[in-house]
Amino acid sequence: MADDDLATLGPAAEPRTTPADRPAHGTGRPQPGPGEAAPERHHQASGQAGHRLRWIVIAGLVLAALNLRPAITSLGALLEEVRDGLGMSGTVAGLLTSVPALCFAAFGIAAPRLARRFGPGAVVCAGMAAITVGVVVRPYAGGTGGFLAASGLALAGIAVSNVLMPVVIKSWFADRVGPMTGLYSMALALGTSLAAALTVPMTDALGGSWRTGLAVWAVLAAVAVLPWVVVARQRRAAAGPSTGGAAHTGETTLRITSSPTAWALAVFFGLQATAAYITMGWMPQIFRDAGVSAGTAGVLLAVTMAMGVPLSFVLPRLAARMRHQGPLAVLLGLCGLAGYAGLWLAPAAGAWAWALLMGISNCAFPLALTMIGMRSTSSAGVVKLSAFTQSVGYLISVPGPLLVGTLYQHSGGWGLPIALMAGLMVPQIVVGVLAGRDRRIEDET
Repeated sequence: MADDDLATLGPAAEPRTTPADRPAHGTGRPQPGPGEAAPERHHQASGQAGHRLRWIVIAGLVLAALNLRPAITSLGALLEEVRDGLGMSGTVAGLLTSVPALCFAAFGIAAPRLARRFGPGAVVCAGMAAITVGVVVRPYAGGTGGFLAASGLALAGIAVSNVLMPVVIKSWFADRVGPMTGLYSMALALGTSLAAALTVPMTDALGGSWRTGLAVWAVLAAVAVLPWVVVARQRRAAAGPSTGGAAHTGETTLRITSSPTAWALAVFFGLQATAAYITMGWMPQIFRDAGVSAGTAGVLLAVTMAMGVPLSFVLPRLAARMRHQGPLAVLLGLCGLAGYAGLWLAPAAGAWAWALLMGISNCAFPLALTMIGMRSTSSAGVVKLSAFTQSVGYLISVPGPLLVGTLYQHSGGWGLPIALMAGLMVPQIVVGVLAGRDRRIEDET
């Protein structure tokens, strides 16, 4: 990784300093003699501080990941109560389910520029603060317009943090991209599952008000702000005012849209997001229409989401050890095709098996995050690749759930929607193989 990338996007290079490097930190004099112990002690202290800061970054990654989905899944759990409380029409409620992907695409584009100006740590810190404010304000905003605006604020914080998490991992843990992506992905899956499972019980325990049930998740977001305040302050102290020039140089020499790998990764990300949103939005209804009870259908969805917790930790570690991640994309796609076949042929009889297969298939998300970190040689490249991949990908994912709902409504059954889902899995496998090739976007641009 280039030094200017580290200065701009990650920790100060101080913790990695070796004895041979030390004169560069001083006045250019020769190595200190036996009587000059103070510089040595200074560098030891700096190394210890850098080690502590890395642990703070790890805590920040986990806490941030835990907060990247509860604002969405908690709302899904209480959507009926929200609609009744705000007098929200079905059309507006349908729009609300599409807003996350739109916000992720729109606000994610701004993440690289913000990161170059303020540093990823400061932007993620602001993102966590935006989630906190948006989540706590929206239940009490006084109407549908205020609810949507506050939701947009929270989603903006989620969007920029989504883009910058792979950047933070690449900057701070360049030699451990797989394990750290796995830890982050596991925490994200855990936050998704916990919000879906606990929102209703917590709402009941706190008096039964949907407003309280939604606002309580702001507490977790507020806790996530704290480690990123430390990281942002350290970056300002270590990087200084010269980092903007380094970032600008990286910006002008890399044209992400000319990279075939970047496009393959963006389409792969978009198709896996489409499958995930369709699964979260429609899988329980498929089971209920097949005769499965509402309670069991909800548990089946929880099982699908929970599969991502252990697999999201293991899969990136495995992917990082492979030169070509295409075989993993094929395996996950085949699990998805098998799950769709089961939903078509015997949705109720094999419901638990299909839920497990869909849960495995949904782990294309951590695979995509891992490949984002591996397809660039620098943190500046990862910034651009992450923003491009996620912005384009989330735009691709917007029509999927709406199209499935339209086909279901007009056909009166699940045959055509499931055929669409299976059909989209085929190009996902193809572009996953292309994105998994051992290439770097800098070589292609």
